[in-house]
Amino acid sequence: MLRRRQTPRLRQSREPRRSQRSRRRWLAVLPAALLPLLPTACGGGGDGGGGPAATPSTGVPGDIVVASGRDVTGKNGIRQRLIDAWNTEQEKAGTGYRARLVELPGNADEQRSQLLGALQSGSAAYDVVNLDVTWVPEFAAAGLISPLPGSLLDKDVIPAVASTARWQGEVYSAPFNSDVGLLYYRRDHLRQAGVERPDLTGGLDWPQLKRLISTLDDHKPEGYEKGWTTQLAGYEGRTVNAVEAFASAAGDEFALTDGDGHYDATVEELTEGITELRRRTEAGTVLPDAFDSDEAASLGDFAAGRTTFLRHWPYVYPALHQSFPGGDRLGVTALPGRAVLGGQNLAVTAGSPRASKAAELIRYLTGRESERCLLDAGFAATRTSAYTDDAVTCAVAAATPSAAPTGEGADTVPRDAAGRPEYARDVLLPALRDAVHRPRTPLYGAFTQTFTTELGALFADDPPGDAELARRLDEALRRALPD
Repeated sequence: MLRRRQTPRLRQSREPRRSQRSRRRWLAVLPAALLPLLPTACGGGGDGGGGPAATPSTGVPGDIVVASGRDVTGKNGIRQRLIDAWNTEQEKAGTGYRARLVELPGNADEQRSQLLGALQSGSAAYDVVNLDVTWVPEFAAAGLISPLPGSLLDKDVIPAVASTARWQGEVYSAPFNSDVGLLYYRRDHLRQAGVERPDLTGGLDWPQLKRLISTLDDHKPEGYEKGWTTQLAGYEGRTVNAVEAFASAAGDEFALTDGDGHYDATVEELTEGITELRRRTEAGTVLPDAFDSDEAASLGDFAAGRTTFLRHWPYVYPALHQSFPGGDRLGVTALPGRAVLGGQNLAVTAGSPRASKAAELIRYLTGRESERCLLDAGFAATRTSAYTDDAVTCAVAAATPSAAPTGEGADTVPRDAAGRPEYARDVLLPALRDAVHRPRTPLYGAFTQTFTTELGALFADDPPGDAELARRLDEALRRALPD
């Protein structure tokens, strides 16, 4: 029986704000090297403060305006330097084109709302937009971005990452920088607790992690409170952590939506996922503040020594190594179970009068050398060659940053013989290859808002049973993602 496809509805989701008291608490313990990673910071990047300049008439060379969230590598970060390098090539060739980066303020949900409003109304002349991978189906189905040449997704692009660029058989974007959940850990804590093998590079599963936490509870390092922390506040972080638990419970058969973005799960499958999420967040293992934490708060708690383990993204790797210099106190390995794929993709807006040149810019920004630059600077590259081919190097000046996103201080990131971050080939690349997607649907905003809200009951004072919560979640998702 064929399912009737409905016109996608564009919904906005909101991220609840942490209380000022809670924010002050973790702000006070956050090391100086990590302060630039706060989500409220909006690092520079070219002309990031104001709106885009008016676009000349069709066919006339001029600015190609790139709208993006902030660059976590800081002011004059690697994205801006890549754009500067492309501009230099255009100046030498006398093309009359110049790319200009506009950084959008706010968190990811706010940026999505800004882009949707601007593109739907035509109020902002953006030629290229940097979209979270979960937004691509929504923007494509709404006709806000244009199809791109399939050659942008050659065999060098990591397959799991390449799949985020397509919708309904068309290529609508090109992966710019990827992302995946990782497990950071304190080797110094493990040594203090008498753990014989404090190097966990080979990975571990959740039962092994819980055994380590039990050992730490019996031999607590100074400042230690609980075994691990993550991002469980009522925003996208909760969705990511829950999807990782659901996918780990379901294995290779995991899917909440089908290829057309329709809801496609059963109450039994949801029950298994909720049971796994409950195991991971039980009071004996997770820091209580995790239930109100976002990326910056959980990072601060880990850096302050309140936990030994942290689920986080690759972009914090450089800053953490500045906070734990010497390479023997900090470790990173694959997240136990399944990890969620994140990242951003570049797309050409449907209203761009310079679509052909904008696609050329995207090809440059996502090419082999550019991806190596992104990897060296702290992002997760989207191409296999960046991790494995020593002949692929970054030619952009100062591509290897200091460990501080502000650009200050010496580079303390451990690197391999070819200059890559030391963990890139053996930890980051396999994690990207094995990562799972969040549901791919034009109604992702409705999905994540519903998913986050309904699962909040699990963390309440009197949570319902797993089967009851699964029944409620199933009903809510059927309303949010109708056939």
